[in-house]
Amino acid sequence: MNITGRLTRDAEVRTTSQNKEVVSFSVAVNDSYKTKQGERIEQTAFFDCSYWRTPKVADFLTKGTLVELSGRVSARAWAGNDGEPRAGLNFHTTEIKFYGGAKKAETVEATKKIKTVNPVPQETTDDLPF
Repeated sequence: MNITGRLTRDAEVRTTSQNKEVVSFSVAVNDSYKTKQGERIEQTAFFDCSYWRTPKVADFLTKGTLVELSGRVSARAWAGNDGEPRAGLNFHTTEIKFYGGAKKAETVEATKKIKTVNPVPQETTDDLPF
């Protein structure tokens, strides 16, 4: 199964009790359709994702990044701290394709550094003797 969506938070690397590393992240998938009356309905599904192949990918999985994931879905149910029943979707990821870039704040900060390090010379109106 494939899903395409945006990360809702930065990825985290966790270590299991068996000393295996897993990358955990969350993806929001938007869907829309029209009813018989012509009304457009928009829905968002949230998937808690896990990726077991390499923890290095976590550096690229930042909030807002657009990704296409291949893998399988499983559902889970539990009782919350308040005793109310809860449910969620897990996506066991086997392949990740990136369509988005870094966080805007990081991009802006990198641009500022480039401008500071390599300033463009300003033209002067001074008369030169030659």
